[in-house]
Amino acid sequence: MLTTTKIDHAKPTNKPYRLFDFLGLYLEVRPNGSKHWRFKYSLEGKERRLVLGRYPELSLLEAREKRDQAKKLVASGIDPITEKKKNRQQAVLKSAVTFELVAREWHEHFKERWSPQYVIDTMHRLEKDIFPHMGSSPIADILAPELLCVLRLIEKRGAYEVARRMLQICNQIFRYAIVTGRAKYNPATDMRGALKPVKREHFAALDPEDIPVFLGDLERNDARLFLHTRLAIKLMMLTFVRTSELIESKWDEFDLEKKQWVIPASRMKMKRPHVVPLSSQSLAILKEVKELNGNREWVFASNAKPRKPMSNGTILKALERLGYKGRMTGHGFRALAMSTIKEKLGYRHEVVDRQLAHAPANKVDAAYDRAKFLDERRKMMQEWADYLDNVAPHGRVIHVDFSAAE
Repeated sequence: MLTTTKIDHAKPTNKPYRLFDFLGLYLEVRPNGSKHWRFKYSLEGKERRLVLGRYPELSLLEAREKRDQAKKLVASGIDPITEKKKNRQQAVLKSAVTFELVAREWHEHFKERWSPQYVIDTMHRLEKDIFPHMGSSPIADILAPELLCVLRLIEKRGAYEVARRMLQICNQIFRYAIVTGRAKYNPATDMRGALKPVKREHFAALDPEDIPVFLGDLERNDARLFLHTRLAIKLMMLTFVRTSELIESKWDEFDLEKKQWVIPASRMKMKRPHVVPLSSQSLAILKEVKELNGNREWVFASNAKPRKPMSNGTILKALERLGYKGRMTGHGFRALAMSTIKEKLGYRHEVVDRQLAHAPANKVDAAYDRAKFLDERRKMMQEWADYLDNVAPHGRVIHVDFSAAE
């Protein structure tokens, strides 16, 4: 039986020699002084030798443990050498299936169900916040503490809502990895309560009494905004759609003869097509836009990259330049329309709510979403546009000065 002392004092000779322990375990001492553990066994009448490791990296006690594990395989009729090769191959395959590889596959698989902007934003966030820290990790080896460390890096810069959204995205990626056989555990499910709570705040929005001043500031254009940007703001105010629904709009969604804009379900938050009745003022704005860029696919194409839609931050930046930072956002036009139309024009909440494309309260409401209030909504949208004209300093919301900055 070997001892650590005996192993340490074993000196190399001109030829390799063996120091035997027991039950098939021995140490091979080579001429260069290196010492290697081997396990000799017989299977199906053939003698074989399994390489266990190198001493002292693998101690005597550890070598005996490995020998015992191999003996159990032999007793079960399994060749330890074949099993070792199999485990090595599985380890190589496992290390190749990284979080980034599965995340990109998940993104490619589901992107057709999402809006174009969500497709871009999701991959951008993964590339910025997740892949640099966790992308190369084998997805099957990622545990909750590693995921938490990555998400807390996002929290450190104060982006608590982003951290929450990335947790949701990672949860979907891990679920996809499990159903496709690349992982057995979803660490995102153990993250409940681990992130800092997100304080919900309402989007900044003007009061109805502020509308005349805002329209005056927009018309005066001391901020020297592009005409294209001002037209986008005016159409958003008239239609009170979501920012993404406006900037990603294409000309084939508009029927100017029927005076309506049908936003496809793929671009709607609730994944249902949405009808936006167009007032005469909205139609006038669209005609102005068509004269500017009617040959482009996007209604509000980017000035810098005409083959792409206007940037998501263009309207917010424009409002800031007009002096409304912290007081108004693109989403704020929705809240402004809701409060003003109910207060000043006397429309019922459910009519305005349908035009905002909020989720119906139940399936019955959903069935009537496009038809029940559509005539009333057409009338309301024209009255809303007329109201804005009446309170605008120049008497017209659509007034455009083509001598303004381009």
